[in-house]
Amino acid sequence: QAQVVESGGGLVQPGGSLRLSCAPSGFTFDSYGVAWYRRPPGKEREWVARINRADGTITYAESVKGRFTISRDNAKNMVYLQMNALQPEDTAVYYCNAYKWPTEYWGQGTQVTVSS
Repeated sequence: QAQVVESGGGLVQPGGSLRLSCAPSGFTFDSYGVAWYRRPPGKEREWVARINRADGTITYAESVKGRFTISRDNAKNMVYLQMNALQPEDTAVYYCNAYKWPTEYWGQGTQVTVSS
């Protein structure tokens, strides 16, 4: 069964950095758009960043713009989310989503906790 697998979460102090990774299982990313979402505690899931499959266009939520960077390494078949200047409000479960209409895959998520 095809899926995506996230990794790289953890506990970090405010101002710190983490890099999340997303790997496909059972398919390759090269024809898919890939996005990151997050679900803060007690809140709805929200979109964080997206890299378009067609032209590589990247877009970010306003809350992370300038701090987070999404990238893809086609040679390694990986997508990353570099998160800098993390703040407590960035605490959430982060999910990777690969999409190519009408198909999409979600991972189980990786916990990111920003706390001193």
